[in-house]
Formats: sequence, C-alpha cells, structure tokens
Amino acid sequence: MIKIYRRKTREFSLGNIKIGGGNPISIQSMLSVPTVNIEASLEQLFRLSSAGCDIARLGVPDEASARALKAIKAKSPLPIIADIHFDYKLALIAIESGVDGLRLNPGNISNLDHVKDVIKATKERNIPIRIGVNAGSLNPSKYPHPTAEAMVESSFEHIKLLEDLDFQDIKVSFKSSNVLTMIEANRLFADKCDYPLHLGVTEAGDGMQAVVKNAIGMGTLLQEGIGDTLRVSITGDVLEEVEAGRFILRSLGLRQEGIEIISCPTCARVEYDVLEAVHAFKEKTSQIKSYIRVAIMGCVVNGPGEAKEADLGIAVGKTSAVLFRKGEIIGKYPKEEMLEALLEETLALDKIKQADEKEKN
Repeated sequence: MIKIYRRKTREFSLGNIKIGGGNPISIQSMLSVPTVNIEASLEQLFRLSSAGCDIARLGVPDEASARALKAIKAKSPLPIIADIHFDYKLALIAIESGVDGLRLNPGNISNLDHVKDVIKATKERNIPIRIGVNAGSLNPSKYPHPTAEAMVESSFEHIKLLEDLDFQDIKVSFKSSNVLTMIEANRLFADKCDYPLHLGVTEAGDGMQAVVKNAIGMGTLLQEGIGDTLRVSITGDVLEEVEAGRFILRSLGLRQEGIEIISCPTCARVEYDVLEAVHAFKEKTSQIKSYIRVAIMGCVVNGPGEAKEADLGIAVGKTSAVLFRKGEIIGKYPKEEMLEALLEETLALDKIKQADEKEKN
C-alpha cells in the first residue's frame, strides 16, 4: 500500500483531541444555528458527533453568544472552538465559559494590551488559538490582491504577535474560494515553519461543486503530507461536511473508518436498481465505525472479480444474487433477500473488528 509521509508539526491538545505531531487528522465543522439558541446548538453538536465529527466551531458575534457557551460546553459531546472577531472581551468571556479553543486573528484586535489579556487567559487554561487567514479578509491597503504570498505574509504578522508573548499553541489556516490559491498558500507556509495547518476551501458553494473543490484542494495537500485538521465547506446541512471529510481522508488512507461502498456505475447488463440498493444499505449501516469495504455490483459477469479486494459484496444476476468475500463466492440468494444477507455478514464482521480493536487497546 502506498504510504503518505506527513509533514512533521508541533503538537498540542484541543480538549481531548491531539492536534499535529502525527496524530490522526481531525474533522471539523461549524454550527449553522445561532449560538444563543443553546438547545438547537446541542442538538446539532450531537448530530455532528454521531456522524464522525471531531471538533465543532461556534460563532460568537456578541456577548449573549459568548455567555451561552458555558451551558453548551457543559453538555457538548465534542470539543468546541469559539469563533471571535475584533472584540477581545468576547474572547475572554468564551475562555471563562470553558471553550477548548479560539479562532481569532490577533491583528484584528487593535490594542496590544487586549491581545496580552487574551493570551494570558489562554495560557492559564492551555487553550490553543487558530489564526485564520482568508483571502477575502486581508488588509486591502497593504495587500490589494489576495495572493498566496500575501496570505502567508499576513499570517506571520499575526504569529509574531503571539510568539512575542511566548505563545506557541498555534494552528494556522489559509482559506480561499480559489482552490489554487489555497493550495499554494499552504505549500508556502508548510515550507517555512512547523505549526499545524487546518485545511479548507472557503465559500465553496453547495452540492457537487463544493465537494469537488474541497476534494481537489485538500486532497492535493494531504497527498503531499500537508494538513492536520480540516473542514469541508458546503452550503447546506453540516452533516454533509463531515461525511465529505471522512470520504476525503478515507480515499487517501489517512483515516480508515466506516463503510466504504464500492458500486458499479451501471450499464446495459444491470438487472436491478444499484442506486436504490446502495442507498438502502448505507441507511442501515450509517452507525458502523469499523472500516469495512462493501461492494454492491450490478452483474455477476464482472462483479466479484472487479471488487475482489472488498471485504464483502453482492453481485446480482437476472433472478438471484451471489454473496462474496474477498472475491470468493460464499453464498447465493434470491434478489429479495440479498441486501439482508449482505447486512448480516457486515454486522458480523463489524463485531469481529470491534473485538480485535478492543484487544489491541
């Protein structure tokens, strides 16, 4: 198997998640509901956690939002990051509320004494800071065009403010809606220092466009060993962000978890609705965390052979389906029983993998 050699970065903790230092690449998302709505925030946090999210960011536009963080943090299943802009007082309230991390640009806080107050509070509680540099938020008087070079230069200005205060628990992100700008900025920064990098293509749009842009941007960097955390930006349900992030990492072998479905694109030989079968199987196996490759193939002509590396699979003929394991046929079933047979074998394999994992730990 081809191995990706990841860039060596500093390590710190964000709640119970280790960032950098070769630890697993964490998947983040950001709540789409107002932080002041504590009940809705917690409901979304639990949905994100169940979907495989590791860390959640919450917007903090005002004091009411900052104060709501305490109640949210008390019940949150995930580490939470407070997203702060301009007002240092909101950062201090968020820290007092028990957040696990901050996302802020120290350069956006005009008074150096205020920056010092924030850093003092974060150091006392071991709270890391993400410096987020977006192409659209550069100082226009200094950087008239959002180039990769301008983004990296801006990041070091912010980093220096923190380093001068003896603070190094820093994570950096370079986000742009332009995929090539995002890739180049991360590459330039990765060559210059060893702070962990959070990857993302910002304002990527919805649906297929968003997934493709994020997959190209993140996939390119991850394949080069660059990236310690990520957020897939999608206009829509936040669960789609988490699912896409898992797919990207799994495709590169960087995190192997959950059901990976191998299914044919269909052709004239297909004797049944492959898409319907895939959707039905996904719905019944969405909670499985073990990494299992499952094939759902449209014909018996090539099915087992083309998916011989799958852990389990079915290939369907005119009247029946064959169940196979690692390319070897292990059973034959009527069409109406094929998915149930596949599900049974998958659940049994999941139990075996869970037991093996428990024994390792």
